[in-house]
Amino acid sequence: MRVTWWGHATTTIEANGTRLLTDPVLTSRIAHLRRRRGPNPSPEAGRCDAVLVSHLHADHLHLTSLPMVAPDAALVVPRGAAKLIHADSGPAYSDRCIEVAPGNQIKIGSLEITAVTAHHDGRRLPWSSYSAQAVGYRIDSSPSVWFAGDTDLYDGLAAEAGQVDLALVPVGGWGPSLGPGHLDPVRAAEAVRRVGASTAVPVHFGTFWPIGFDWVKPELFLPPGDRFRAAMAEVDPAVKVKLLVPGESLEVSG
Repeated sequence: MRVTWWGHATTTIEANGTRLLTDPVLTSRIAHLRRRRGPNPSPEAGRCDAVLVSHLHADHLHLTSLPMVAPDAALVVPRGAAKLIHADSGPAYSDRCIEVAPGNQIKIGSLEITAVTAHHDGRRLPWSSYSAQAVGYRIDSSPSVWFAGDTDLYDGLAAEAGQVDLALVPVGGWGPSLGPGHLDPVRAAEAVRRVGASTAVPVHFGTFWPIGFDWVKPELFLPPGDRFRAAMAEVDPAVKVKLLVPGESLEVSG
């Protein structure tokens, strides 16, 4: 398996001839946020068999990035998200949607994918009435993968997502505060322990930051990656933590 991190929660997972793209943000801006580290993802990032969208927030379901994705790629989205996509982008995109809820299983190419619970606000916000339950995804391959999307810890995490070989786990955010429904570096390490992963890649940090806030709490921009590695060493030193830079890839064996 080859995993490429494009920044924030956007990754390409390639295994057995199938390419999945998670929460694609392929531009330099998301509303008031700008990309502060790494170039925009290369056109290669849009080449995929399916997109996995975890929830409706604009830094995960980024409607502006959808036209940059392969036009024949399926859009796997939380149940209820197709209405928003139809309203904004029309049937050319909403007709490609496969809506899922926790426990639903689908097959994309050679890969079996299961939607799992995510404890996170599923509303679009702000100024929008659209809502859909946030999810993460388990990808059953060799190696197996848990892509968390955005979530906090919850009691059933191990039962739903584990046991996996690789965890793509959020460890931070995009601004000077981290509200409920997110993992910080310490809780992210505990989440990795619960799903039994032997390798972990921290994501959802060190990419976007509000315009004009460059020097507001800079300790929340890049340091969450190193803090996660330190926390993981405390929780389970056997877990291999790989800190990627945007555009870098990792090869993982089953």
